[in-house]
Amino acid sequence: MFNDIGPLELVTLIVLAVLVFGPDKLPKFIQDVTRTLRKIREFSDNAKHDIRSELGPEFKDFEFEDLNPKAFLRKQLDNDELGLKDIRSTFDLKREMAELTDSVNGHDTTSALPGPTSAPAVSGGRVDMTKKPEDPKDERPPFDADAT
Repeated sequence: MFNDIGPLELVTLIVLAVLVFGPDKLPKFIQDVTRTLRKIREFSDNAKHDIRSELGPEFKDFEFEDLNPKAFLRKQLDNDELGLKDIRSTFDLKREMAELTDSVNGHDTTSALPGPTSAPAVSGGRVDMTKKPEDPKDERPPFDADAT
């Protein structure tokens, strides 16, 4: 709850509390605050227990932390029913990006990268985007005397 409060900030809060409430009333104020926090925590635990009992046995593993979208997604993606761990382990992002970069730049991807690479034509849903070298002898366009 207070993980980001440093020691200087804590000392400042204590000095401020002593100045605002005075040294005589400060212990009673701290007791009142802790009692209120305990009651709020107890009320929250009772509400959670009541909700779980009302939902029934189908939701016995329901956790309120799962209502946080990040926690829910993390729990669902770590579940191995979908086979996402296999997909994640076979997908090599660095190799795919290197292949894409080489394709865009017109380099030969088969000699540059180790491991399995795609065929030069369309195979397995992949299209070879490498630039095909043109014939160097046909650099000038043909001359047509009738067109001029």
